[in-house]
Amino acid sequence: MTDAEPSANRTDALGEALPYLRRYARALTGRQASGDRYAAAALEALLEDDSALDRFPPRIALFHVFHRLWVSAGAPVAETPEGLEAAAQRHLAQLTPNSREALLLHAVEGFPLDELSQVLEVSQEEARDLVEIARREMSDVTAGKVLIVEDEAIIAMDLESVVADLGHKVTGVARTRDRAVELAKVEAPDLVLCDIQLADNSSGIDAANDILEALGERPVIFITAFPERLLTGERPEPAFLIAKPYSEEQVRSAVSQAMFFSSTETLRA
Repeated sequence: MTDAEPSANRTDALGEALPYLRRYARALTGRQASGDRYAAAALEALLEDDSALDRFPPRIALFHVFHRLWVSAGAPVAETPEGLEAAAQRHLAQLTPNSREALLLHAVEGFPLDELSQVLEVSQEEARDLVEIARREMSDVTAGKVLIVEDEAIIAMDLESVVADLGHKVTGVARTRDRAVELAKVEAPDLVLCDIQLADNSSGIDAANDILEALGERPVIFITAFPERLLTGERPEPAFLIAKPYSEEQVRSAVSQAMFFSSTETLRA
């Protein structure tokens, strides 16, 4: 194997990991633009000083460098702390440092505890404790109203159960774009949990945009079997994105994170 081949493999691995770093960064900040800035800064820092690649595999190295930048910046969230965003800032300030990051990395991004410890520069025991602390602290988030937009009955029932277990009220379940908008206008949700492809071939993205246009900005979590199609960086992307098949913990973590924020980036098809 030539020296060029390991370098090419590293580059490919970083390219594959970058969209998911951007997803993680947006979940931390609540906005696409700010999340993308931190993700880009992490990649640039790693390319300038690739010593982390000598210690870790590319994916871990990229998230590791991001975390160091994130901590050095003071772990900020959305840039405009107004309304519920101000409440989010106050709540986040009370959380144990690194706990929210640990939960997202473990539950949503799928880092096992040994890799999580490398990203956060803590022991595996500390990483486990941070995840457990985050679960407890995030469970204290104020209960809200959630609209589920999902055309598969079994998945919709599963999501209803998870949302209810978190203490939130499900305002309705919609299988189509039109029905989603109708239900949202009857009882305005605090959060929309939305599939991408709906029963009548309508778009969950369009449904979410219609709801946001009618009711104002609020968090939206998109669920899709093809997350890579929405993580291209070529157009506006959702702040919160779960891949199918999902785990209950992924949904619980994403819902808890999203409830901290009063707005999401709309996603235009």
